[in-house]
Order: sequence, then structure tokens, then C-alpha cells
Amino acid sequence: MSSVLDFSPQEGQLVQAHNATGDYRDSIKTAVGLVLWTLAWLATLALARFAPGLLWDSRQPVASWAAVAANLVVGIGWIVAFARFLRGQDELQRKIMQDALAVALGVGWVSGFAYVVADAADLVVYDVDIAVLPALLGVVYVIAVIVGKIRYR
Repeated sequence: MSSVLDFSPQEGQLVQAHNATGDYRDSIKTAVGLVLWTLAWLATLALARFAPGLLWDSRQPVASWAAVAANLVVGIGWIVAFARFLRGQDELQRKIMQDALAVALGVGWVSGFAYVVADAADLVVYDVDIAVLPALLGVVYVIAVIVGKIRYR
């Protein structure tokens, strides 16, 4: 059958369409994998954060350290899944996400160190919860992806 496809332009186009469909399925597969790893990471994060005191006595450090270790291991899996997801995207989507990640990283570094310097100079009147930084980075990343999609439309 492949020899017939090699000689027929119309059927060759069908092979191209099939490959595009296969690529689309791979993209969906990596996206689903990323969603599952994200949910697993969030679950282990919630376990590590809220379980001490709710599910076990907070004076049991072994259980708490086990929850933190599980969160780190699942977090590594999430990073691998995100890398696979990025590799599965087409060039334009990968560029948009790469630009958004660069902006988010830059905002994190600049704002994080600006806060550290301002705090060291006693210019900050109250301590900021560390959870503000990932929330800020998430919002910046989403906005940068939206801007990138509009920009390259």
C-alpha cells in the first residue's frame, strides 16, 4: 500500500493529513498528561499543606516530611510532563509559551529581588506571604500567553 501512496499525489496528501491527525492526537495526549500531572501535584501540595493537623498530628514530622517528599516527586513528574507538552506543540504555540515563560520568569526575579531589597532596607511595613509570588507568576503567564496569541493572530 505504501508504494501506491508514493506514486499518487492525492493519496500522498492523505498520508500528510493522517500524520497531521496523528500529531494532533499526540498533542491531546501530552495535554491530558499535563492536566493529570497538574492535578496530582495540586493534590500532593494540598496534602502537604493541610494534612498536618487535619489528617495526622502536626507533631508527627515523619508523615509531614513524607507528604513534602511526595509533592516534590510528583512536582518533578509535572515538570517532565510540561516539557513533553511543550515539545508536542507546534512552533508558533511553543514560541508563544516560551515568550510567556520568559516574561513570567523575569517578573518573578525582578519583583522577588525588589521585595528582598526593599525588605532589607526596612521599606516594607508588612511581610508578604510567599504564596503571592506563584500566584503573581501564574497571572503574568496567562496574560502573556493571551497577549502572544493576539500578537501572532
